[in-house]
Amino acid sequence: MFGSLLLACLFLHLVVSVPQPPCRRCCDHLPALDEAATLRERTPAMPEVRTYINMTILKGDKGDRGERGTPGKPGIEGSLGPRGSEGPKGDKGQAGAPGDACKSQYSAFSVGRRKSLHSVDNYQALIFDTIFVNSPEHFDMFAGKYRCQIPGIYFFNVNIHTWNFKETYLHIMQNNSEKAIVYAQPSDRSIMQSQSIMLLLQEGDEVWVRLYKRERENAIYSDDVDMYITFNGYLVKPETE
Repeated sequence: MFGSLLLACLFLHLVVSVPQPPCRRCCDHLPALDEAATLRERTPAMPEVRTYINMTILKGDKGDRGERGTPGKPGIEGSLGPRGSEGPKGDKGQAGAPGDACKSQYSAFSVGRRKSLHSVDNYQALIFDTIFVNSPEHFDMFAGKYRCQIPGIYFFNVNIHTWNFKETYLHIMQNNSEKAIVYAQPSDRSIMQSQSIMLLLQEGDEVWVRLYKRERENAIYSDDVDMYITFNGYLVKPETE
């Protein structure tokens, strides 16, 4: 025990007898405040460092296409621009399909009479016995009347030969209406008389030649050799084409 106490005393003596360095503060090496301000003024400023991130490095894969948005309101119409230059001539197109055949409307007749006719107590329709043209058979040979099938404008003409010393008195009739007269006074010489007219007809109208009744002694002449009496008509312009 005495030995242990002796060793402890020797160790303590060694620790106390080792010389220690003088005490210094951690900031003793820094210059004074005035000297530090002067030093900052003389020291060049350090450049500012800014961080730059290259986004292309961070760019990811292309995403899916989004849904179509709602169309916006139409803008105000702009002013008309200048006329552009004429473009090149295009290629010739293909021929079209053939059209329907043209449907023309027509009606015509020409008839004659080889017998003379004298007036009687009543009016007489002039009946004809010879057909030159009747297409498409709109003239009724038994009644001596043209019956309109195509409304429109028509031309009519009648030719007769007078009788010596007798009056000639006929009318071109539309239905029961007198439209034009064929007249010649009694004479010792017979002559040819003619009358023409244009009429606007509706479907069902009738056109014919009427000999006046006996109170006016009149007659028309014809024979089997020559054709003196003729009645002609044709459609000039249909009402609808």
